[in-house]
Amino acid sequence: MMRVLNLYTTLGCHLCDEAAAIINELINQQEIINLRLVAVEISDSDTLMEKYAVRIPVLKFQEEIKELAWPFTDEELSVFLL
Repeated sequence: MMRVLNLYTTLGCHLCDEAAAIINELINQQEIINLRLVAVEISDSDTLMEKYAVRIPVLKFQEEIKELAWPFTDEELSVFLL
């Protein structure tokens, strides 16, 4: 089953770009094939802006409650992805 990992982001967010690079590198290193990273633009939604504007980048699997907000270490990300 393909898991979808949302990366809450906005245009011009250098931390979001850094987080995406770390995530993609980890996915490639660990050869995680059942995971798809999806960038979610928070500026398209007032609700998402209220929830994430001062916290991005934030990771959240679709259909799950837990989130991982920046800053996170490679180890924290590895545990989160399991």
